Amino acid sequence: MLLKLFLFFLKIGFISFGGGYAVIPMIQHQMSSQAWLTDSEFQEIVTLASMAPGSIATNSATLIGFQIAGTAGAIASTTGIIMPSLIIMVLIAAFFYKFHNNQWVKAAFYGLRPIIVALIAYAAIHLGLQTGKAPAPSWVTMMTFVICGASVFALIKYKVHPFTVIVAAGIAGILLF
Repeated sequence: MLLKLFLFFLKIGFISFGGGYAVIPMIQHQMSSQAWLTDSEFQEIVTLASMAPGSIATNSATLIGFQIAGTAGAIASTTGIIMPSLIIMVLIAAFFYKFHNNQWVKAAFYGLRPIIVALIAYAAIHLGLQTGKAPAPSWVTMMTFVICGASVFALIKYKVHPFTVIVAAGIAGILLF
């Protein structure tokens, strides 16, 4: 099991463009298809991983590994998911100035942007509707959308620093909920 965890998260680490939230659907598919975790166990792990400092992908890998195979599983999963980033960053740092102005490289990264946004949106929607029931519009739902919309507006229109938006959203949440 340790080798399976390591190899799975190694693969995720190599294809995880766009950050942790973009790979959540791929991790969830593996957990479900291999029956390693139930959907509710996976959702709890993602919730805990998102509250901890650091990358949600790394935190999820650690918690999933621990849930499946204890401390050794956590080490195997975490090593698997961070090793590709470490290797890739060392190689890129060594050769970056040779290709950073290359038009093909720039075009490839621009091409990856839309799919990253789509994967993050899918993860948010899929995890938000995990219960299988369509959420009824409620005060909490509506105010959550208001806070989200106001945050995006402040970030895009007024170029407010993200830290300020996070603090303001937290204060709004305290006042509204």
